[in-house]
Amino acid sequence: MASALPIGQTAVVKAYVGVTDGNWYRFLAERPEIDEVNFWRPSGRNRFGAIAIGEPFFFKSHFPHNQVVGGGFYSGFAILPLSEAWDLFGMGNGVDSLTAMRAAVGRYRREPIAADEDPLIGCVLIRNTTFFRPDAPAGPPPDFAGNIVQGKGYDLSQSTDIGYFQELLERLLGGVVVDITQPWHLPGPVYGDPRLVPQRLGQQAFKAVILDTYQHRCAITGNKIRPVLQAAHIRPLPSGGEHRTDNGLLLRSDVHTLYDRGYLGVDPQYRLLVSPRLRTEFGNGEQFYARAGQEIAVPARRADRPHREYLEWHLDTVFNAT
Repeated sequence: MASALPIGQTAVVKAYVGVTDGNWYRFLAERPEIDEVNFWRPSGRNRFGAIAIGEPFFFKSHFPHNQVVGGGFYSGFAILPLSEAWDLFGMGNGVDSLTAMRAAVGRYRREPIAADEDPLIGCVLIRNTTFFRPDAPAGPPPDFAGNIVQGKGYDLSQSTDIGYFQELLERLLGGVVVDITQPWHLPGPVYGDPRLVPQRLGQQAFKAVILDTYQHRCAITGNKIRPVLQAAHIRPLPSGGEHRTDNGLLLRSDVHTLYDRGYLGVDPQYRLLVSPRLRTEFGNGEQFYARAGQEIAVPARRADRPHREYLEWHLDTVFNAT
């Protein structure tokens, strides 16, 4: 994957320390089985881009407790309606119900949430989370000012506190020793090229990020009906794919099925291909034949667009060309 490497390994490791609500982290600390969480923001106005996918994200409590209570690895950002964030992450939002989530978000907004309102919220998605024992938190970064209300990013290649962050990271990894001055990735078996593990998203984060990246529209039909939109893998996980933005397409559910079964394909120039078998086997599919050869909708950011190697794998392995 020659052109995929720029969004994979990097010699620069960054970290972020986010200020967390006490109820949020205590709720999740009591539920260690939940290891993919939504560190939500009450407003969807500003995007998050302080660190790259796979880099460490630590949770620091408010003053006066003012301790790092755990963390995980950044898994992507999405702006979603509150109800959709609940549907995707459930108790990974740090509450036990949609009603409780609406109340929690409402407490941080200038105005309460109206009964018929489904506001957009910012979803900072974290995977492989670990919460430290209540009697063994870590102190805050030495230069973390008391008036910081959201969080602070750190470039560890420039930090004078690299030993502090290395110890925190090793706690997240269960004692595994790492040198954060060098390229690294999360250990353990994964599908695909291990060099690209830092870019792997969590399962639910993959769905959320694909929804957001494709602006809640089917890449092929333009359909915007949310209940029928699905995050599709170009190369499925059992076949060597990963939860990566450039291995995803947002598709209407029936289009997703046709794509997975090889009746539809997308070439490396993002043009729609339609198998002749769709017509010969079912005598149908005119809506797709009318779009054949046209470019599908792709994300604005080049790094988020379907990767050539994944598209070619699908054409070579799945697409019914004849």
